[in-house]
Amino acid sequence: MIMLVLSMHAAVTYSGLGGWYYKEGPQPGKPELVVFATYQAFLQSFFMGLLFFIAGYFVPGAYDRKGARRFLRDRAFRLGWPSLLYIFVIGPLTEFYVARSWAGDSPDRSFVQEYGHYITGLRFPGGSGPLWFCVALLIFCCVYAGWRTLTVRRTKSNTSTGTPRPFPGTGTITVFILSIATASFLVRIPWPNGTDFYNMQFCDFSQYIAFFIAGTLAYRCSWLTTLPDATGNRWGFFGRIGGPVCWFALLIGGGALQGHAGDLSGGMHWQSMGMCLWEAMVGTALSIWIIALFRKRFNGQGRWARFFSDNAFAVYVFHPPMLISITLGMSGVPAPALLKFLLATVLSIIVSFAVAALVIRRIPVLKRIV
Repeated sequence: MIMLVLSMHAAVTYSGLGGWYYKEGPQPGKPELVVFATYQAFLQSFFMGLLFFIAGYFVPGAYDRKGARRFLRDRAFRLGWPSLLYIFVIGPLTEFYVARSWAGDSPDRSFVQEYGHYITGLRFPGGSGPLWFCVALLIFCCVYAGWRTLTVRRTKSNTSTGTPRPFPGTGTITVFILSIATASFLVRIPWPNGTDFYNMQFCDFSQYIAFFIAGTLAYRCSWLTTLPDATGNRWGFFGRIGGPVCWFALLIGGGALQGHAGDLSGGMHWQSMGMCLWEAMVGTALSIWIIALFRKRFNGQGRWARFFSDNAFAVYVFHPPMLISITLGMSGVPAPALLKFLLATVLSIIVSFAVAALVIRRIPVLKRIV
């Protein structure tokens, strides 16, 4: 999932679709743009939602073991300190010295002057960059702790995963999908795709909240062990085969290829409802398939898997300046955007994990945080 985050940011760099510190212009032609849009749409449909699901899965057990006070203290340390580090150190340094995104309006201002404006102008609450995930997850954890404190007594009966229950059937999952799609459609009327509030894109939060809650229920009901392989394969087939068919039908029928792509982003348009339904269906289907696939074929951790696991969070926090440096270094290379995107993805993964392992996590203070 963390590697896919890097890949998404590399894709935005060359497609211009989405928000990122540095975008290499001009925007590619229509054939390349369709490829980028397809890749990014499929990625966006599941990768962050699945991260919230995984995070939610580990929340009930941690709360059971620690209780409300220690749970919140540990989550504040684990999620809060990296967010503050990014907002007040990594993000500003990246914007001013690497991406040069702070130099647009006032190119003569020094870093100290620009940083002062960043603080006094109250721009810093929106400076979380990719760490918006940690900020949102911390909020979700606080809400969960509040709910547990008010409604559930901490007894021995809730200190385990509970009695295993069958994985939800097709009808339940369909209701889950329709609920996400409906909520997303309503939210995207005032907040269409591409808009944010202090770096929080509310247009996608219906899925994030639903997946987080599903993760907590998956822990209690042992759904990750009761998920049948046949169910994973069936939803995987739908996501990988039915997803592209529905996607291109939506693009063609919705007029996106004729210049009406904006109708997919939000507002009172049937295209927006179609997009929300597609995202909810494909995101849920691919997530179920991936969980079943990894449980069956990758249910172990060797040397390399342990290396990537140990350094994944550090890569998530520190990858922006490294990815931007790589893409800026390639800016003069006369090559198709898709080729540069693939190269940037591979290089950023190699460089980010190497720097995380050899430099960042060897610094005692940073190792405690990431």
